[in-house]
Amino acid sequence: MKRFIFTLTLGSLLSTAFAQKSADIQAIKGQCGCHAITFKYAETFSPNREYKFKDRKEMGALEYVFVDEETPNKLVLMHLLVINDSTIIKHWREDWKFQNTDLLAYEQDAEWKYKALTAPQAKGQWTQQVFEVDDSPRYEGSATWFHADGRHVWDNTTDAPLPRREYTTRNDYNVMRRGNRIVITDYGYLHDQDNAKVLRTPDGEKIIAYEKGINDYHRVKEAACNSAKDWWTKHRTFWVDVRNVWGDLIAQKKGIQLEKKVDGKSLNQSLDDLSAAYLKAPKATAANKAEIKATIQKFLKNKELVGMK
Repeated sequence: MKRFIFTLTLGSLLSTAFAQKSADIQAIKGQCGCHAITFKYAETFSPNREYKFKDRKEMGALEYVFVDEETPNKLVLMHLLVINDSTIIKHWREDWKFQNTDLLAYEQDAEWKYKALTAPQAKGQWTQQVFEVDDSPRYEGSATWFHADGRHVWDNTTDAPLPRREYTTRNDYNVMRRGNRIVITDYGYLHDQDNAKVLRTPDGEKIIAYEKGINDYHRVKEAACNSAKDWWTKHRTFWVDVRNVWGDLIAQKKGIQLEKKVDGKSLNQSLDDLSAAYLKAPKATAANKAEIKATIQKFLKNKELVGMK
């Protein structure tokens, strides 16, 4: 009798875990589609009474979000910006990994350190790994999806580089502590943020200001993003090779340190040059990855990465 009860209980647990994971995957995919987005940011409070709050920012965009790769424990979501129906910009990428124990933690000044989670810490959680336009690391965090009362929410706080809207105009802080809350809605999804702008020094850190961010994704007709689909068809092979080169480097668990510019160019500009050349004269994957690897190598400060000396 006891054995029967144990078997029944174990079966129920396995069934519950499967249902939870299935709901998680459905929620992650719920971010996909052609979206009209509004980005809104406002500073809300500062511990320094003399601090002068910066102007609020509000922007709009059309963005295509789609699953580019899927395995049982990983989903790769691509984000492509659509400008005037014809200009496409590879915006950013997010990898979702189930019960992932290997993370990169952002320090400051384009440096990420390897961080390990234990299996119990990662149990049932999904890591959202966010990557730059050039597929270099940006930020990542691990948390559990919650599904209750018709709501589907993932909530995590993690350190990140300065956002693009400020990294060329601000030098009073060097770390964005991002409170990321993803809420799946009936019209698309909401990226709700409660951020802290942190100045980190050898003596410690202090908060310069807090910020509220609201990125609201409203799904529109899929045809509005057809140009993005066509663009990705032409460019996918090159950028998947870039993604895989970065994957090999990150998998070495030695962290990443990057130069911002080499020979007057950013990494994104250098890879865009390679991409243009690839379109004119496609190469075999091995040759393409070798060129990509050599280009990324120029920007790496930590040359001790295997194969990068």
